[in-house]
Amino acid sequence: MFSVSQCCVFWLCFDQITQECALCVSVARDPEWGSCSLGVFICLACSGVHRSIPDLGKVKSLRLSRWEDSEVQFMSERGNDAMNAVYEAALPVYYYKPTHRDCHVLREQWIRAKYERQEFMQNGKKLIYEDGTRDGMLMKRGRDNGQFLNRRFVLSLRDCTLKYFTKLDFSQKTFADKQNTHTHTHTHTHTLMIEIVEWFNCIRAAQLHYLKVAFPGATDAELKPKLTRSFLKEGYMEKTGPRQTEGFKKRWFTLDHRRLMYFKDPLDAFAKGEVFLGHRDHGYRITIGLPAGTHYNGSWQYGITIETPDRSFLFTCETDTEQKDWMRHFNAVINTPMSPQERF
Repeated sequence: MFSVSQCCVFWLCFDQITQECALCVSVARDPEWGSCSLGVFICLACSGVHRSIPDLGKVKSLRLSRWEDSEVQFMSERGNDAMNAVYEAALPVYYYKPTHRDCHVLREQWIRAKYERQEFMQNGKKLIYEDGTRDGMLMKRGRDNGQFLNRRFVLSLRDCTLKYFTKLDFSQKTFADKQNTHTHTHTHTHTLMIEIVEWFNCIRAAQLHYLKVAFPGATDAELKPKLTRSFLKEGYMEKTGPRQTEGFKKRWFTLDHRRLMYFKDPLDAFAKGEVFLGHRDHGYRITIGLPAGTHYNGSWQYGITIETPDRSFLFTCETDTEQKDWMRHFNAVINTPMSPQERF
């Protein structure tokens, strides 16, 4: 049975219409934990990150912990909306705000930047992500052997380039496709966690700058989805070719909003091909299963057909669950109205 204080703090979460975590915006997971020092309600996953950072103070379960009257009063005077207005007062558009689906590194560094370093509280504060240049060492996957090797990278806003150097004499190579640049590191020290997230947001800041130049009339809300971000979904499916008589081959797929790209291997630098997903009013449709009479020799049975104005694309999934999840994401995309920038 709940104590009076437990009942008060539990219902306070819902009375303030904060039925999502203050950090990872999780709606699926009710925020059943509270930060006694910050006055915010968070989910179980984010509570674990909070506990690993001593400076952020205590977290308590809304259901299981004993709450003092002073703590209930403290929470009642704050809450997610009020405290986000303080700690995110100057949050830049380009800064990636992770969700519960993102990796631990992104979520931890978001919590540290927001509460521990308090980077987004002061309007007009110059952040390191906006310097216009960045120089440092990252691990890069080789094109031929797949090994990760240490490389010096230089990001230049002025030159519109992300360059890497393979030798100490700094003989340079330049990425031809900056939009699809990915960096990887296998080192999990605290310092390198900060480093990789800083690189990620520096690249997003540079991208936003050039998008504003290219589309001066566009709003931040229209440009934000074009920044480097987590894919809507990734995973294996089988596909066949345009004649639909070729054999089905297993490929790695990534759904980047309206771009469904497929690769031979998950870490390949460039896609073997892609499918554009427009709006359903423009002739795009998603149906479950494969067309009657399809020549099928694959090993997976759960089919999906994407119909576009030009042709149909046939895919198969390994399980019924994967089929339904891909269908859900595809339908969400084609049901979303296209922005002016997406029409060009």
